[in-house]
Amino acid sequence: MTYYIENIYICLAAPLLVSIMYLRGRKRAPMLFLLIGMTVCLLSSYISTFAAAVLQTTLVTASVEITPIIEESMKLFPILFYLMVFEPKKEQAAEDVVALAIGFATFENVCYLLTNGAADTLHLMIRGLGTGTMHLACGMIVAGGLLMLWDRIYLRFAGTAGMLCVAMTYHAIYNLLVTQTGAPAVIGCLIPIVTAGSLMILNPQIHKYLKKA
Repeated sequence: MTYYIENIYICLAAPLLVSIMYLRGRKRAPMLFLLIGMTVCLLSSYISTFAAAVLQTTLVTASVEITPIIEESMKLFPILFYLMVFEPKKEQAAEDVVALAIGFATFENVCYLLTNGAADTLHLMIRGLGTGTMHLACGMIVAGGLLMLWDRIYLRFAGTAGMLCVAMTYHAIYNLLVTQTGAPAVIGCLIPIVTAGSLMILNPQIHKYLKKA
């Protein structure tokens, strides 16, 4: 059976579009960034598939060497546009970046379900939690770096490139581990959860810094 991810995207995006038109003010932003995250995921899948076909790589090689670079770069572009054009408050921008990452991970998990089936509940729970947390962690790494360095012109571009490289490397390590079996796959799924837990512990201090900045 053939699945068209464009049709899946339309079905998921439709209620978000309705909510964006209905809601007003700040309440609209989370829905908008969820939709942007899903859109970025769709575009990233096109570009990654094209790049893998041109380079004639295996699935594992593509997931480690191509996908992290494209996906993290694609997630960064809307954030940069948002910061440069709308100049939001830093705490508000951090929340929007989280929503974008969650939208990306949600659409990716839906596509994974359609491709691999939904019979193994435990595996899907671990995989879904691991992937969702990984994208959230990458988003928070980039957002935290951007928001803390954005006011320092001399660090803005170097810092952005550095945080992007960290996110790409983190993403690639996760993909490399979860494509294995046994202990490496379990470790790969646990790494984002541990990272997210650490970021949650640091979250109050981060919010205090962003409010002062």
